[in-house]
Amino acid sequence: MEIQQFPPFTITPRHFHLIPNSTHHPVLVSPLKQQRNLLKLSPLFCSSSHSHPVMQDPILQQGNEPFGKSRDTHYKNSRKKRVFFLDVNPICYKGSIPSLQSFAHWISLFFSQVSLTDPVIAVIDGERGNEYRRQLLPSYKASRRKYWHQLQGAVKSPRSTIERSHRLILDVLQNCNVPVVKIESHEADDVIATLVEQVIQRGHRVVVASPDKDFKQLISDDVQIVMPVPEFNRWSFYTLKHYVAQYNCDPRSDLSLRCILGDEVDGVPGIQHVVPGFGRKTALKLLKKHGTLENLLNAASVRSVGRQYAQDALIKYADYLRRNYEVLSLKR
Repeated sequence: MEIQQFPPFTITPRHFHLIPNSTHHPVLVSPLKQQRNLLKLSPLFCSSSHSHPVMQDPILQQGNEPFGKSRDTHYKNSRKKRVFFLDVNPICYKGSIPSLQSFAHWISLFFSQVSLTDPVIAVIDGERGNEYRRQLLPSYKASRRKYWHQLQGAVKSPRSTIERSHRLILDVLQNCNVPVVKIESHEADDVIATLVEQVIQRGHRVVVASPDKDFKQLISDDVQIVMPVPEFNRWSFYTLKHYVAQYNCDPRSDLSLRCILGDEVDGVPGIQHVVPGFGRKTALKLLKKHGTLENLLNAASVRSVGRQYAQDALIKYADYLRRNYEVLSLKR
């Protein structure tokens, strides 16, 4: 892969402006010329994209009514203060390729369209945060690790390049008055899951800003997700109501469902890789009856829980599924 060298570029106060009437956050300006300049920050970040008109999110316009709630309860919940947790690392990638332009684009839309006056806490991965999960499953997030190894042969000092880009991202967040949390040897997902519980215990609602499907296991009346949607060039809210409509099951079963189906993005293989007939329909049917993966595996060990192929798979690959659970579950 050929990587071009560019002259250095520094973000200064002229790249920020205050959005009038609704927000306390200065926002990174990214018109086309400055987007081109962002590509010159370092040879590591070399992807590009075209600008699209911003479309209003109907969920943002109409609000998010919690699933199965009365009007009084909805009113009570709507009065709770919202706290946003911004999962920084995923928005710094375009696909599996690091992209400062992606970060600049999504962070600007986030502050101008989503968080507005609500407090925001950014969370980033700590050094060696993935090691625990990679010891359990070497393929975990292997695509990003593979890309890093490719760069080592193309860039003379990749570590210093990454450190400069990392520093720039932190500077942008600081200029946006956003505190940044980083815990060494821990992934941002686990830190956010821990902080979400603390915020809820204090009587607030939580919105997790991330494209990561792992956070669906946290969805409840008080926890929503807002995720970037590149096709429509906007952030879109995803709530308990949306989850039930999509999967027709309790979100408390989401982690168990993903352990069975796997997560291709994170490099976690599902059971269909070893038992092709064991798909989403079978998994949903079994989990709606048994609730969790552990309940399902325990039941399968003593009695028949479904068709013979599913019964055999659950017994033969129980350790396989429990390993997936250990890898995909968010730690507190």
